[in-house]
Amino acid sequence: MLMGKNSLKKIREQLLMSKAELARKAGVSPLTIDRIEGGKSCRMETKRKIILALGYSLEEKDKIFGEDF
Repeated sequence: MLMGKNSLKKIREQLLMSKAELARKAGVSPLTIDRIEGGKSCRMETKRKIILALGYSLEEKDKIFGEDF
């Protein structure tokens, strides 16, 4: 199932963070990060972990996942 456009890859790269590093900080697999960056959907809890791992607050969720959150 596709989630639509998100800014995860762009934001991760701006922070000079690898997929593996983000995955480790978020407690998910690098494959999960890859799938989300490719537009696949994920659980709300996974999005929450990624937002916090990037150093964003949950209120800033739209900057990463847009309206689909």
